[in-house]
Amino acid sequence: MSQDGQPTTRPASNFRWVICALLFFSVVVNYLHRLTIGILKAPLSEELGWSETDYGYIAAGFSFAYAFGYLFGGRLMDRLGVSRGLPIFVSIWSLAAMAHGLCGLIGVNEQFRMTYPAFSWAEESVVWATLTIPMTVAGFVTARIVLGLAQGCNFPAAIKTVAEWFPVKERALATGWFNTGSNVGAIVCPIAVPWIFSLVGWEMTFYMTGALGFLWVVAWWRIYDAPENCPRVSPSELEYIRDGQPIEEEAAPSRPWVSLLGHRAVWAYVLASILAGPAWGFYQFFIPDFLQKNFHLELEQTGFWTAVFFAIAMGGGVVGGWLAQKLLDRGLSINLARKTTLLICAIAVVPVFLAPFVASVWMAVLIVGVAGSAHQGWSANLFSVVSDTMPKDAISSVVGLGGFVSYFTGGFVNGFTGYILETTGSYVYVFAYFSGMYLLSLLAIQILVPRIGGGASQ
Repeated sequence: MSQDGQPTTRPASNFRWVICALLFFSVVVNYLHRLTIGILKAPLSEELGWSETDYGYIAAGFSFAYAFGYLFGGRLMDRLGVSRGLPIFVSIWSLAAMAHGLCGLIGVNEQFRMTYPAFSWAEESVVWATLTIPMTVAGFVTARIVLGLAQGCNFPAAIKTVAEWFPVKERALATGWFNTGSNVGAIVCPIAVPWIFSLVGWEMTFYMTGALGFLWVVAWWRIYDAPENCPRVSPSELEYIRDGQPIEEEAAPSRPWVSLLGHRAVWAYVLASILAGPAWGFYQFFIPDFLQKNFHLELEQTGFWTAVFFAIAMGGGVVGGWLAQKLLDRGLSINLARKTTLLICAIAVVPVFLAPFVASVWMAVLIVGVAGSAHQGWSANLFSVVSDTMPKDAISSVVGLGGFVSYFTGGFVNGFTGYILETTGSYVYVFAYFSGMYLLSLLAIQILVPRIGGGASQ
């Protein structure tokens, strides 16, 4: 054992990385299902008559639902355990992904009208307003809501799995590796989806991509078990995992959400999630549209450059996790290693405000890709801050809480982005907003958690 309590010898087996690979493929499927609509935005809008605001409603519907899915999914993972809970939710979101194709049965000219009360400050009275959108938009919003609710459990479950299967020094690296699945899915999606769309149309595209989730469920059922029950884990690997985890008191059967708010680390994570978290949702749903509009690209070109963006972004999570581990290996404290890595990532995002002003598509993709890569490195270490500071039985709940506020905020950001595009046609304000949010987030973390250490943090 080293002085900081970390294991110094390598185990005889490395089955924990097989589990990491399973998490990686769950994220690949997650993002493939999530991003298909962004790639098909242009042809769907043309065929179904959507406006920019209509698409903003669809993107916002997913973000709001994903927020609640994160919140309650994390809670359910702490109660059910990842062995049972994760495959259930993957099955649900795969069905929801396939259900997008059913919207092809809805007539293009059919309208959905919702009457709701709105308060008029000018008249200081309750007035009635009517929202009218195409029925196809209402259908997609419904499918996106179910998709978001189910997909929200994926990352809380993955972070909980990493905390159970990996010692502290490897957690950011493992998180970075499985989180590259978001980029791999985002690279595969813009390359494969236009090709599938050209062959079978958009309805079958959703059916075919949605069905892939069930293949992952079968693999999970055949491979996964808890480390202490898994026959493929050697005694030395189990000791390596256990010795490298913080010693904590036996947890209560259930921790009320209110009790979590007594931890300063929770507030730090929540504030960082509100400020910087919505950036990744913006990249997912609007980068293809940004590239197509700014550089007048065809669908295949848009797909190619979107794939390049996610390819650049892919390495950030691994590099961020690797850097934190190397800093720990060199004797830096967990506090200094995490915050140094977060600072580097925050600085790398700042130039993203230049993206709308450059003249060439490759330069814009490079600038935004570096920001996306930095976001991935930021996320890998921010997730690990939770496992560094919170009891194991509360990790999924805290990650779920942070995801909730991130995507709930992101719902407003996506909706407001649609409004900005409708009125100005420019992405300048949105990129400028995100360029400084990571540094502001890190300041909040430093104020609330001056020192990150092992175990629970008050």
